[in-house]
Amino acid sequence: MTSTVAFAQQEIGAISILPKVGFNIANFHGSDSDSDSRIGLVVGAEAEYQVTDMISVSAGVLYSMQGAKSSDKSDDYKVESTSKFDYINIPILANVYVYEGLAVKLGLQPAFNVKADYKISGHGYNESGSMSDFGIDAKSFDLSIPVGVSYEYKNYIVDARYNFGVTKVADHGDTKNSVFQFTFGYRFKL
Repeated sequence: MTSTVAFAQQEIGAISILPKVGFNIANFHGSDSDSDSRIGLVVGAEAEYQVTDMISVSAGVLYSMQGAKSSDKSDDYKVESTSKFDYINIPILANVYVYEGLAVKLGLQPAFNVKADYKISGHGYNESGSMSDFGIDAKSFDLSIPVGVSYEYKNYIVDARYNFGVTKVADHGDTKNSVFQFTFGYRFKL
């Protein structure tokens, strides 16, 4: 005989809202240049629907500060640049509860660019403005694949995700988003 153990935090059919706040460690992948991470805020909320004892689906809206910093160094000079991309992310996830309170997550995350700023300084430069001021066409849409894990204890939720960008952030090059995201939230049952 086989028995199934249910690890869901909610009853089947339950709906809950999860406001959350946290931070990103963002960078780019697919680029030829080396860059350093940008630490930024992430804040928003997700709604979750419990489909079965072990599986739920969630969708949310998050304001996410992303981008990267890079520097070009030589013996004679140093030039630093910072790319700031802020997005409205819409994570759509399947959540599988593998142990009481512990869920693994996988999904898709469309995002819309609301800010694309660039700053360059050093070796006679000290300029900042929008990407378009520097002749860079930032993409208005981004798509990522979020993979993560969360743990819930007494309605408090700690969530860690990696968002792997699959679309380019700008028209030039092959630069895509690479974001580690850590949030803390609370579940309100509806």
